[in-house]
Amino acid sequence: MSADPIIRIRDLETRFGTHTVHEHLDLDVERGEVLGVVGPSGTGKSVLLRAIVGLKHPSAGSIEVFGRKLDTLGDEERRSLERRWGVMFQDGALFSNLTVRENVMVPMKEHTNLGPKLSAELADMKIRLAGLEPDAGDKFPSDLSGGMRKRAALARALALDPELLFLDEPTAGLDPITAAGFDTLLRQLQKSLGLSVFLVTHDVDTLNAVCDRIAVLGEKKVLAIGTIDELRAFDHPWVQEYFGGPRGRAATGH
Repeated sequence: MSADPIIRIRDLETRFGTHTVHEHLDLDVERGEVLGVVGPSGTGKSVLLRAIVGLKHPSAGSIEVFGRKLDTLGDEERRSLERRWGVMFQDGALFSNLTVRENVMVPMKEHTNLGPKLSAELADMKIRLAGLEPDAGDKFPSDLSGGMRKRAALARALALDPELLFLDEPTAGLDPITAAGFDTLLRQLQKSLGLSVFLVTHDVDTLNAVCDRIAVLGEKKVLAIGTIDELRAFDHPWVQEYFGGPRGRAATGH
C-alpha cells in the first residue's frame, strides 16, 4: 500500500438543515485496500459515501480523492476524476427501461467517445467479469433475480475500468449463499484489477470475507478503525456488541 491515501477526509461536517450527521470526521482510505464502513443506523454511512463522490456537499472540512480536493476542481477536471471511480448504489439503481447491456453502456456514453459497437462489446465483457451469463446483456432489470441485479450494477460500476470502487450495501437483501458468492467475486476482482474499495455494509460476513480494515461510524465521527481483531478489543458498547455478539463471533469463527 502507498503512504499516500487514495481518499483523505479531514474535519468533515455534513448537515441536513439543523441536523448534523458528521462533525470533525477524519478518515484515510489507503490505496489498494478494501475499507468497510459500518455503524448504527443514522450514523451517515451512505451520506459519507455520497459526500465523497460529490452527491452531498459538505458543510465544512475537506475531501481529497487521488490527491485532489474536490471543491477546487473545475467541471472538466471533475469529470476527468469521476472517470477514475465507479459507484454501485444501495438498490443497484439500474434504469428499468434499459437492458443490462445498455445500463453498463451509460457511463461510457457519458464519459467517452466510443462508438456503439465497441461500447456494446466492452459492456458484454464487464457483464461476464461480474459473473453473469453472456445472455444477461439482453435482459431488463425486472427479468433478473436480486443477486443478478447486484452483479449487473457491479458491471456498470466497472464500466470505465476504475481504480476506486464505491459500494453501498452490495449484499443487502440477498440470501447467505448468494451474498457469499458476491463477496468472493468482489475479492477476486479487487485483487486481479488492483482496486481500492470503499464498502458500506452491515453484513459481518462481508466484512470478514472482503475487508482489510473497517471504519466504525458513531457519535458523528469515525469512532475506531482497524481489523476485526483490533476492533473486537476496542472498548465501546456498540463495537463490542457488533463484533463480539453471536453474529460477529459466528462470522469470524470466534
